[in-house]
Amino acid sequence: MNPTRLHVDEVFSPDTLSLGFAIRDHMNSIEEAPGKVWFWELADAVIDAGRCVQCGVCVAACPSDSIGISKAGLPMLVKMCTGCSLCWDFCPRGGLRYESTWSPTREPKEPEVPSSTAVSIGRKARPGVEEYQGDENLGGSLGLVQRAYAARVQTKISGSQDGGVVSQILVTLLESGEIDGALLARQSPTEPFKAEPFLARTPQEVLESAGSYYNQTMALGHLDLAKYQVSTKSRIAMVGTPCEIQGIRALQSRPWSRGRSLIDTIELTIALLCTKSFDYERLILGELRDSRGIEPDQIGKIDVIHGKLFVDSKSGDNLLEESIKNFHGAALKGCDECADFLGRAADISVGSVGSVAGWSSVLVRTHKGMRAFQSTWPRLQIRDLDNKQALEKLDALDMKIALAALEREFDPNGPMFIDFDDHVVSYEGSSRQVVGSTRRKIQEAI
Repeated sequence: MNPTRLHVDEVFSPDTLSLGFAIRDHMNSIEEAPGKVWFWELADAVIDAGRCVQCGVCVAACPSDSIGISKAGLPMLVKMCTGCSLCWDFCPRGGLRYESTWSPTREPKEPEVPSSTAVSIGRKARPGVEEYQGDENLGGSLGLVQRAYAARVQTKISGSQDGGVVSQILVTLLESGEIDGALLARQSPTEPFKAEPFLARTPQEVLESAGSYYNQTMALGHLDLAKYQVSTKSRIAMVGTPCEIQGIRALQSRPWSRGRSLIDTIELTIALLCTKSFDYERLILGELRDSRGIEPDQIGKIDVIHGKLFVDSKSGDNLLEESIKNFHGAALKGCDECADFLGRAADISVGSVGSVAGWSSVLVRTHKGMRAFQSTWPRLQIRDLDNKQALEKLDALDMKIALAALEREFDPNGPMFIDFDDHVVSYEGSSRQVVGSTRRKIQEAI
C-alpha cells in the first residue's frame, strides 16, 4: 500500500518541523537555491492560514509522493520535502492563478472527421454517435459554452440530485466502454452524510453513489489508482468542484512525472456549479446536529436553492429550510476567493441554478463534453435552458465576493503561476496573511 494515500495523524508535528528546520538553518552554510518553495511554506500560506479548499491538487502534484492526507482531511507532509515547489505552484489558493485555466472565449474548431468514422470522447471510438458540428457560442459571462440546456433523466435515478444528468452521463459512458471509471464522491460508510472520494467502475456503483454532499474530499489526492487495479492507460471521468477541475487543467498542461497520481488518465471533466463547500464537522455535526437537532443518519439530501439551505430526510420529508447566510461560518474560508461558480475549466458544467425544480442546467463547454452529452440524449428529456439570467446573476454575486476576498490581482489572461514572494506581499496585513515560521522570516527580512 502507498503510505502517502493513507489517513495519518501525525508523522511530523509542527513543533518538530520548526525545530528541525531551525537546526538545518544553523548547520547548513550552503545557500539555498533561489526560487524554492517548500511544503511548510505552502502550509503557512494556505493550510494553517485556514485557506485550504481540500481539493488535493498538492498531493497529486508532488513527484515524490511526500504529501499525504491527515485525519482532519488536510494535506500534510509524510516524507521529506524536496523543495520542488510544485505543491505551491498548483495550489488554487497558492501559486496557481486559477482563472488562467478557464477555457478561451471560443474553443478551436476540431479537424473534420469523415462521416464514416466513429467519434468518442477519448481514444476508443464508439460507433453510432454523430459528430457534433458546433453551434453558436453563448459566451459572455458564462465563459466558453457550446450549448446550454435544461435536462433530466427519463427514468428517475434514486438519490440523484436535481435532474440526475451527471449520473446518467457516467452510466452511459461506462456501459458503452467510453470510460473505465469515474472519480466521484460517495457517502462514507462510517460517517453519515460525509463524502469520500470513490472510483466507480460499473454503472451500478455510479447509481449507488448518486447525490451531492457539499463537503470536499481531497479528491485529487486519491489518483493513485493502484488500489482499484486500474491500468495507467485507463480513461477516467472526473466529477468535482470547480477548484478540482482547475487543478486538473493546470497539471495536464504541464507534462512531467507526478509520482503515483495518474492525472493524465482523466479524459472528461464535469464540474458541479459551486459557490462554496463546507467543513463536514462544522456543518453536519455543529450546525445541523448540535444546533438544530438533525442527526446525520436522518439526512437523505442537502441542496442549496435560491439562497436557502434545504435538508430532506431519507423518506423525502423536509427537515430544514433556512437562509444559507446562517451557515457561512461552516463554509471553507478559501471558497470566498473563488470566482468560478460556473466551473469554466470543465468539459461540462451542471447544477440546479437556471432550471426549474427537478431539472438540471447543463453547460456543454467543449467538443469532448458535447460528445459525452450527446451519447446520453436518448435517456434524457432536454429543452432550452430555462433561465440563463439566474446563472449570470449568481455568477456576478460570486465574482463580487471573490474579488473582495482575493488580495492578489485577478487576471484571466495573466501567467498561470504566482511567485511565492509576490503572494506574501499581496496578502500581508490582511486576515488571510501568511502565518507561522514563514511569517517570522518575512518580518526578519523586512
